[in-house]
Amino acid sequence: MTTPYTPPAIWQWNKENGGQFASINRPIAGATHDKELPVGRHPLQLYSLGTPNGVKVTIMLEELLALGHSGAEYDAWLIRINEGEQFGSGFVSVNPNSKIPALQDRTDPANPVRVFESGAILMYLAEKFGAFLPKDGAARAECLSWLFWQMGSAPFVGGGFGHFYAYAPVKIEYAIHRYAMEAKRQLDVLNQRLAVTEYVAGDAYTVADIAIWPWYGLLVKGQAYNAGEFLQVHEYTHVVRWAEQVAKRPAVQRGRKVNRVQGDLASQLRERHEASDFDTRTQDKIEAAAASSSAT
Repeated sequence: MTTPYTPPAIWQWNKENGGQFASINRPIAGATHDKELPVGRHPLQLYSLGTPNGVKVTIMLEELLALGHSGAEYDAWLIRINEGEQFGSGFVSVNPNSKIPALQDRTDPANPVRVFESGAILMYLAEKFGAFLPKDGAARAECLSWLFWQMGSAPFVGGGFGHFYAYAPVKIEYAIHRYAMEAKRQLDVLNQRLAVTEYVAGDAYTVADIAIWPWYGLLVKGQAYNAGEFLQVHEYTHVVRWAEQVAKRPAVQRGRKVNRVQGDLASQLRERHEASDFDTRTQDKIEAAAASSSAT
């Protein structure tokens, strides 16, 4: 246990909270500096980072392109949230909540459409292109229920368990125990569902899978918070089966690389502007070219 803390009558912001994200935690909204966002040549402009919430959207876009929807071509610009780039004036104009991902649809440049919150972006794209979301009836209701289950549940996994287990400056037994319990309960919800269906919403792959996989799929694959052993994720056999199945999809493999700044350099496509970038612009190739140039 930490030193006992008695909350004051009125909370005041008089010091940094500590931890990995202390420099970007603040109790007020709005821009901290002027900085316009870059705009590429494609209809869709994505401003993001390869976190689970960002990966949802890049997977969705790559899946749409794989289906032949050329209007889903996009430019993906890197927003380094640890450096506070989400508080630039341009980003705040697209997402007043200063969170990634944020999307601008410039199909009509005179009337660009802003979309923020990852679930809203997935729904917007699904409805725009008529893909990965049942059109009506019980199938649509089931899909939307699981999509919003993820939106409501993941903060307990990321902001709760992940924060206190991996990022907090001190290990607090109560907090880790509380959120580990909830993370395992959610995995059990998903495991029981996937025991009777191939995909989360039923027999078809939908936005529900696209939203849930970057969080819970990577968690059971041991690629989130280094917490696989701690949470005994191998016990959720149906989630593991589904996670591996989704991971094999080429569009998922491409989407995971976009706006990524960690891991193997060959898996990092920090900005994506053309489909060919996956072959020519991953970070290993960029650094190899820079090294070769400096040597000559």
